[in-house]
Amino acid sequence: MKILVIGGSYFLGRVFVMQAAEQHEITVVNRGTYSMEDFGVVQIRGDRRDPAVWQGLSGEYNVVVDFCAYEAGDIRGVLENMPLKPLQYIAVSTVDVYRRGTGGYKAEDTPYEDRMLPGEAGTYIAGKVALEKELRQVCGKAGVNWTVLRPGILYGPYNYAPRESVYIQMMVQQRILPRITDAEGRFQMVYVKDAVVAIQKCLLNAQTYGRAYNICAREPVTYGSLADVLLKVCGDAVEELPMTVDQAVKQGVSLPFAVGGQETELYDNTRSLQELGMVYTSLEEGMGKTYRAFRNVFAGS
Repeated sequence: MKILVIGGSYFLGRVFVMQAAEQHEITVVNRGTYSMEDFGVVQIRGDRRDPAVWQGLSGEYNVVVDFCAYEAGDIRGVLENMPLKPLQYIAVSTVDVYRRGTGGYKAEDTPYEDRMLPGEAGTYIAGKVALEKELRQVCGKAGVNWTVLRPGILYGPYNYAPRESVYIQMMVQQRILPRITDAEGRFQMVYVKDAVVAIQKCLLNAQTYGRAYNICAREPVTYGSLADVLLKVCGDAVEELPMTVDQAVKQGVSLPFAVGGQETELYDNTRSLQELGMVYTSLEEGMGKTYRAFRNVFAGS
């Protein structure tokens, strides 16, 4: 299968390219911050918002997998300028597209968030909502099948975002782990390789055409349960430091996940289980692999 990957040098995209290159013919289009040639793929360096990048493509691709569409026009610019249209366009979105405060576990038919929320997060969410709508419109016009994947909080080796790695670094280098005692937030995580499997299961899978999927483990995680798992998998002598949210903020301790109960938003993964046959990696297994990968990084830094 010939796959055109947009982005692909960071985290989820990187892990997907590493694994997919073993079975498929991969071309990666990105800004070229990191070289991808060592994975046995063709890398085209350029800005996705430059029409010439897509007009210059000479090959015919079965599937486009887009990891870095963030602003309205990002998908339109690809499909309207590619000389030959793919059979399928898979867009990696986010569970954050759903309207907040609707309660319960949100399924894929939950209405979009149509309010402009503050800050960078609000801009990111608005962009993803606009792009999902754009995907449907542009693919419909071009006769291209579309699929949307909405991951929860991704974690695992190669995670460049300062999330679980912040705590692992403290455990490895300082032998301490903050335990936030009053955080009531709950959040759903997904091991990066599970998200890769979800993408692979969608490739030219007619059952996934015109469908969106929440990709996350169903069981919510808390700051307390995350600390429990990290302590269990680390295998090192680590001192726990109990502290409140306010104390963590004052001490500059990172709080990368939902803290208050009012911030909790949960998502239903039933469709991914039934239609994709997903089997999600347990937090203990996934975080164990993540800890060991990062320990090797932080121990030498």
